[in-house]
Amino acid sequence: MSKEANTDNETGQNPIAHARDWNGTNDPGDPRNFTLLRRIYSTTAVTLLAFVTTFAASIYSPGSSEVARNFSVSDEVAILPLAFYNLGLAAGPLIGSPVSETSGRKVVLLITTPCFALFTLGAGFANGITALVVCRFFAGVFAAPAVGNASATLTDYTSGRYRAISFAFYYSIPTFGAALGPLVGGFVAEARGWRWTLFTTVFLTVAFYIPILFTKESYKKTILQRRAKKLGIEGPPQVERTTTETIRYFATTLLFRPLHMLLTEPIVTLVCLYNAFLFGLIYTFVVAAPWIYKTYYGFSVSGQSLSFLGMITGTAIAPFPLVLIDHFIYQPRLKRFRETKSEEERFPPEYRLYPALIASFILPAGLFAFAWTVRPDVPAIMPIVFQGVTALASLLIYASANLFMMDAYGPLYGASAAGAAMLSRYTLSAAFPLFALKMYQALGVGWATSLLAFCTLAMAPIPWLFWKFGEDIRRKSRYETSA
Repeated sequence: MSKEANTDNETGQNPIAHARDWNGTNDPGDPRNFTLLRRIYSTTAVTLLAFVTTFAASIYSPGSSEVARNFSVSDEVAILPLAFYNLGLAAGPLIGSPVSETSGRKVVLLITTPCFALFTLGAGFANGITALVVCRFFAGVFAAPAVGNASATLTDYTSGRYRAISFAFYYSIPTFGAALGPLVGGFVAEARGWRWTLFTTVFLTVAFYIPILFTKESYKKTILQRRAKKLGIEGPPQVERTTTETIRYFATTLLFRPLHMLLTEPIVTLVCLYNAFLFGLIYTFVVAAPWIYKTYYGFSVSGQSLSFLGMITGTAIAPFPLVLIDHFIYQPRLKRFRETKSEEERFPPEYRLYPALIASFILPAGLFAFAWTVRPDVPAIMPIVFQGVTALASLLIYASANLFMMDAYGPLYGASAAGAAMLSRYTLSAAFPLFALKMYQALGVGWATSLLAFCTLAMAPIPWLFWKFGEDIRRKSRYETSA
């Protein structure tokens, strides 16, 4: 019998008087008190499903030229299924979050993931560009909850103090999927055609969906509601809303407030601008890298796919410097702070920015190096290595800036700030592929990449600005910033 089920004491009375909150810090229903194996299994399962969603976006890219030939459309139109998939990811929280609020995190994944697979399957059988674009858009919409739920689930399982470790892998693995997709897609498209890039996605989705079936619910509100119903006791406070009030609530939380924060909160504005550009940068390489290595080095389709090994390596090793910085720099400072301050005093979220401070100038340096080493007289391995440096630096900035923003706004408005981040990054990742290839063909790899490098150089002072003036900026916020 489980600990939670064993609720009656020797007198036959239920020792749990209510389910408004956890029954102490050792409550067995709290996901943070699950066994280590259970927590590792669950976080791995949701993270791998998030990996599939970004893998699904980029695996299509190598087959886009074949799509252009089959459907007699331009290369720009053939990229639309990639762009609209990312637009769907931006719109997805409008579906996933209301279901999660009412039914829990696991139910969202159980419902939306099969829909994602079905629309991807439909895209694979599409007989025209319109059907392909529409199916890819709705595949993105139903894939999005896997990304949002993964971060929320990791928060359920991990206290704020150790969040950087779990999020180091969470932020890296989906980006790893975006880098791995073109490598796998190139070989699949060459061997079986573009449709099989989508069928491959379906097979992976089914494989990573099965482990989700064996995870446990982690959303606090849902767990407490189920406990209250089972034991016949008072549950967490319920907010009764009419249909109109419910629509207004979710529109405010998921759309209006994120947009308002994006436009009025300097922290949200600058972090979202920076991170959205980094995400767009990844998809710029997804679209342009095959052309670069074909034009400058004469790579075959398989060689073009292998050129992504640099980005794959950069994203794969990114969690390790993030964990090391957290262990040797962040945690010792947090420990010293707690030894001298009361529990009510807040540890400054600016200390999350160490990785971004280090990487903010490595990123433009890596881009400039890539820009001017892509030449026939320079071995191809050199620009491939610099692509890896770029991917690594991007993730160091992306992960630490997001953690800083989450800690800055806390549980009350952190979800809306995260919504603004998701909306901005997937909007730019939808826009960049539409002009990336044309830009590289018009300017050449040197100046096209240098233009991107200058943009990242202009944004490099952002984490340093927060490091110096973050406390003052937070003090002037219109939204409560709480731990």
